[in-house]
Amino acid sequence: MAFLSRIKMLPNEFSVSIGAFRFPKSVCTKANPYHLKMANNLIAIFTKRPFMPESPELKELGLKLTTEVVETVLKEFKSWRIAQMFFKWASDQNGYRHNIYTYNVMASILSRARQNASLRVLATDMLNSRCYMTPGALGYFFRCLGSQGLVQEANALFDGVKRWNLCTLNSYSYNCLLEAISKSGNVHLLELRLKEMSSLGWQLDKYTCTPVLQCYCNAGRFAEALDVFNEMLENGWVDAHVMSILVVSTSKFGEVDKAFEMIERMEDFKISLNEKTFSVLIHGFVREGRVDKALQLVHKMMKLGISPDIQIYDALIGGLCKNKEINVALQIFLQVKQLGIRPDVKILSQLLCYVTEESDIIWLVKERACDLDMESLLLLHNSVLKAFINSGLVDKAYHLLRSMMGDAFTVDVEVDLLFSAEELVQPNTISFEIVIAGLCRHHKIDEALSLFRDMDRIACQRSVLLYNDIIDYLSNANRLNECYELLIEMKDLGFQPTQFTYNSIFGCLCRRVDVAGALCFIREIRLSGHEPWIKNYTLLIKKLCNDGRVVEACNFLAEMVEEGFLPHTVAYSAVIDGFLKIKEIDRALHLFREICKRGYCPDVVAYNILINGLCKEQRLSEAQDILNEMLIKGLVPSVVTYNVLIDGWCKCGEVDQARLCLLRMVEKEREPNVITYTTLMDGFCNVKRPNEALKLFMEMEENGCSPNRISFMALINGLCKCNLPHDALVYLQMMEEREMLPDAFIYVALVDAFLSNSNQIAALEVLEKMHKNGIFPDSNDKNHLIITKAISVLLEDPMTSLNMKNLVAQDCFPTHVVT
Repeated sequence: MAFLSRIKMLPNEFSVSIGAFRFPKSVCTKANPYHLKMANNLIAIFTKRPFMPESPELKELGLKLTTEVVETVLKEFKSWRIAQMFFKWASDQNGYRHNIYTYNVMASILSRARQNASLRVLATDMLNSRCYMTPGALGYFFRCLGSQGLVQEANALFDGVKRWNLCTLNSYSYNCLLEAISKSGNVHLLELRLKEMSSLGWQLDKYTCTPVLQCYCNAGRFAEALDVFNEMLENGWVDAHVMSILVVSTSKFGEVDKAFEMIERMEDFKISLNEKTFSVLIHGFVREGRVDKALQLVHKMMKLGISPDIQIYDALIGGLCKNKEINVALQIFLQVKQLGIRPDVKILSQLLCYVTEESDIIWLVKERACDLDMESLLLLHNSVLKAFINSGLVDKAYHLLRSMMGDAFTVDVEVDLLFSAEELVQPNTISFEIVIAGLCRHHKIDEALSLFRDMDRIACQRSVLLYNDIIDYLSNANRLNECYELLIEMKDLGFQPTQFTYNSIFGCLCRRVDVAGALCFIREIRLSGHEPWIKNYTLLIKKLCNDGRVVEACNFLAEMVEEGFLPHTVAYSAVIDGFLKIKEIDRALHLFREICKRGYCPDVVAYNILINGLCKEQRLSEAQDILNEMLIKGLVPSVVTYNVLIDGWCKCGEVDQARLCLLRMVEKEREPNVITYTTLMDGFCNVKRPNEALKLFMEMEENGCSPNRISFMALINGLCKCNLPHDALVYLQMMEEREMLPDAFIYVALVDAFLSNSNQIAALEVLEKMHKNGIFPDSNDKNHLIITKAISVLLEDPMTSLNMKNLVAQDCFPTHVVT
């Protein structure tokens, strides 16, 4: 449905009653010489310090005050505070009343200063003053409110003016209100005002539709926006401004391709974007990572004879650098120079952050302007330092920083030629942060410390970041005493250590498994108001558990609780796992129940650890109870959970329970994986139910789960245990067709199974496969004796002895398997 028709069908929620009324003739805002003199006197009094509100001169001027004088005075004030003070003083003068023009001047001052609270009060005061106004003057006030997003205030003011018949409202009044509403994207309110406007018989025109289009765009409702645009197009109302609204809004919502299509459509209408819109769009495209489209817009600009400014090139080069398109960025940089535009330090700095070749770094520095101020030179020096560090040229960065400090103890000709002696600037804290962090990352901690100490010599302020970097790398190098010294120094100098500072040292103590030191430091962390990091104390817990010191790990967590820290469930899970590894199942269960009582909600991983421990000890019913508990608590068991249980049931020979577990797994929408099927197939073969194992293999492939090498080997080995070597051989061939090579024990199992069935010929064929693939068990393998015995049997059997002797004579078998 057409936009204008749809608006007429909207419900009307506003009552409309505009009666005829009279209001004073508009006042001319031009001041006569007398008024100008009076205005100058008032300006002098209100700008003079100290301000004397009780001065006789001011009282005399107050008696002669007019709206023309107030307008003139307000327009001259540069400070909104003084303007507001004067406006309030004028309001209090006997015989004086503000009119719409003085209110408008004050509204303009407050909106430019973005003083929304004062602007709201002003709107209320204007309405309460009951001053009459023209539609144009009222529209101006709406625009002031709209520019600051005060849509509800504009809407309330409109209703108040209507209620008190303070203005003869017309289409212009409505259009200005719609313009204010459009900036907020409040579609509902805008459509209601449109309905009201239509009901009064006002014609909806270009100036009505433009804010409507803006509102739909701001609300991201592009379908409605396009409806409005098409209607404007039919009426011939589309111009560059209308197109810009649509294109810029589309771009802001990330629809870069659609925005670009609209730009190309503009050419069909012979409409061109202006320079400001081009700039907005290019910056927007770059923010969305679409530098390709931004570059195309630049070409369009230049075709229209509009030269992009340095900010546009800055955005393009920055966007290209972020996209790792360094070569294109360098080409743009060259084009900028060829166009006679001097690249600023910001552009050079961006490029230096991303180039990786030393030659590019040197070239870019040589392209700098010759008349840089000290601030720009320092920015350039720091960018070069960062470029060297990013390129791995740490020694060059170190040398340049030393040169900036006035040191000349090393020689690096290339670095020395980058800047003349007059251009070298004293480094700031950022300079040291760049180089020290780079040195630390390249394990040159002593050079970093040397630089850090020399900052005092040039009176350069240190920073928390510098302390943190050095403490962190010292802690990683296990230089704990130096970390403590720097921590004390930080505090003495008034620097507040951060959570990172404390946890760097705490991490070192945890890596050392220094339980006493870690507990002592936890107390210091608590006093500082910070938290110990989970990864640090969890590492300590895991190291203690791996060393069999599970009780000590458990006590450490208890001490943490006493200090007011609640350890993460990951740490408790590590202790529970530790108890399980040393067969202390009941202690693990007890700890698990204890943390649940304390309000912890163990995650799926914690439950999996416990279930796995119980399954390994063949306490399957308890493991099943734990699974049921998970479900009751709303936790969704993972594939690992079910796989652990299935493995446990299979190892106990309870394959039917394992199969039931698989069904529950599917019911809970947990997709069985290769491990699930492989475990079950192995379980069925172990209880001599090979047919069900084969069915599972088929089910596995039907469900889109491709068997892997382990799956094939488990099935082949299982079938051999079930004395079905012929079936097993089929799956070996299938495995080989899929270019999977089995381990030696599979061939051994097949040879042994065929010999058990007195099928020496088949056994010999498998041995030949082993020779072909060069796979034999070594002398320490338990299968070594089986294959040795098999070779002996085949050598003695009349049907295979001749072939076997030939193979032995040809050295087809390793010496350790031939007796």
